[in-house]
Amino acid sequence: MTVDADGARRSLAKQLELIYRDAAPVLFDRVCALLDDAAAARSPELKAIDRARRAQPGWVSQSGETVYTFYVDRFAGTLEGVIGKLDYLDGLGVRWLHPLPLLETRPGDSDGGFAVANYRAVEPALGDIATLERLAAEMRARGMGLMLDIVCNHTAREHDWAERARRGDPKYRAYYHVLGSEAVDAYSATLIDVFPDTAPGSFTYDAQMDGWVWTTFYPFQWDLNYANPDVFYEMLDVLLFLANKGAQGFRLDSAPFLWKRLGTTCRNQPEAYTIVAAFRAALDIAAPSVVLLTEAIENPADVIPFFGNDSTVGCDLAYNNGVMTALWAGLADQDAGIIRTMLTAAAKRPDRGAWLNYVRCHDDLIWNALADYASPDDLARWSAFYDGGGFSAGRRFQTAPGGVPSTNGMAASLVGLGRADVDQDLALARLRALYGVIFALDGWPMIYMGDEIALENDQDYTSDPARRDEGRWLQRPQMDWHRMDANEAGRTSAGEAHRALRGYAEAALKLNDLITPGPAEPLDLANDAVLGFVRGKGQVLLCACNLSPTVQSFQRPAKHDRTCRDVLSGRQFPAGAMSLEPHEIFWLVFD
Repeated sequence: MTVDADGARRSLAKQLELIYRDAAPVLFDRVCALLDDAAAARSPELKAIDRARRAQPGWVSQSGETVYTFYVDRFAGTLEGVIGKLDYLDGLGVRWLHPLPLLETRPGDSDGGFAVANYRAVEPALGDIATLERLAAEMRARGMGLMLDIVCNHTAREHDWAERARRGDPKYRAYYHVLGSEAVDAYSATLIDVFPDTAPGSFTYDAQMDGWVWTTFYPFQWDLNYANPDVFYEMLDVLLFLANKGAQGFRLDSAPFLWKRLGTTCRNQPEAYTIVAAFRAALDIAAPSVVLLTEAIENPADVIPFFGNDSTVGCDLAYNNGVMTALWAGLADQDAGIIRTMLTAAAKRPDRGAWLNYVRCHDDLIWNALADYASPDDLARWSAFYDGGGFSAGRRFQTAPGGVPSTNGMAASLVGLGRADVDQDLALARLRALYGVIFALDGWPMIYMGDEIALENDQDYTSDPARRDEGRWLQRPQMDWHRMDANEAGRTSAGEAHRALRGYAEAALKLNDLITPGPAEPLDLANDAVLGFVRGKGQVLLCACNLSPTVQSFQRPAKHDRTCRDVLSGRQFPAGAMSLEPHEIFWLVFD
């Protein structure tokens, strides 16, 4: 994951020169002074973690680094409440907590917390920085890590930088993109709207700024101008501040949008990759144990460069969005073809990086992310299937012109739990199968809050005036602790899901002693209804998952057609054909 401090300084200088050219030497000196101060202020406990992880450079590739992601208020009310739930999370097998944005936001609509007004304060309703530090310390004592969401592409319009810009301060005006009408028209010709229904366009006129402010997402979210060296410096200072408060990881929100270039979509520009690499190099100097997760919900070919290249270390983790989306597509079709395609694309990541594997998250399921790998008819079919069709209780979401609607919904609802016309045993089996796959893949598995108790859609969000116009609140329910307490021991969907995910987390840790690290590579098991992949170099795991609601047989390739054991059940199997019950999954290891 990390490089030595001298190597990191050389890498940092190189990345800054690539971005800032003639301004790089002055910025480098300023950044190095900032890093020296941050390193000196770092606590002995955090320095000990730095040393331990630097001594084990391949630790990111370990199995079983289970992540749990949630909104603090929806999960436990406050940060104090989260501290009170650490026993629960520990028992689930969680190693990392990834709360969604918890820093202070603008009043009113904040896009679910993604409109940050102060990077150095916690949203007052959730707690304060002192409580955040205590949460991080309590987690460290349990061997757990805290990963914070850093909205690095934009600030709230109410952030101090933006307020100063609106008051006419030229220094802070340069923190943002402010354009005239002709430039807006020129850029808009190639941009793709993110929220074409609720926030069309990418620019918002502001009279105090006497121009159009770049607002990729919502009008109250002002894109930062990373062509300004001061912006890089400020955001790095934020990362270092929070790292020294105990954060062991950062999710870099909307990283593909960090650089603007006329005539392009202004996504995944070379400078965006370089900025992430520069953050990584800087942290390797002052806080080398901190991991960086890039949030890039894009084509895998556009995501993989965020990991870096042969000469440059980039992020440590990135969302395995292509495989996630393909899993839902393959489940709808009962055909592993698209999943095999996306596994092949994902396997091109560098060895030092790792995928964050997930089934659902707080955002929509974007079918257009598979546009380079599947036909328009395929995309349309999958979109319609999960828009309340098939077994699903999902709902369509907005899309840019020419695309197909995305899908909203909790995983439990998307697999059919709660629908009277759907076999509930099969629906639960589908949920177990999806999570069984992501825990078996190379990388870090992530549980979305509530999936471990098969929590269904929040059907009441439309009755809340503050949420009813944002369809993604469908998959942002309140955690149902009564459902957890009442059903954990019973044979209910909540209890069965909890036992399954807890078992996967425990089994994934065992894989560290059973297989060697390596990317997941698809296998042809002579039955398209059965997803197969092998993971590891040398000692391997062979995963086989039945995507069908009927019993399916499969044949292992000759290389793997020998006695094996299922890690999940402990059952032994001889060479020869094997069969899977509906939506059953095997994790096979070999003597």
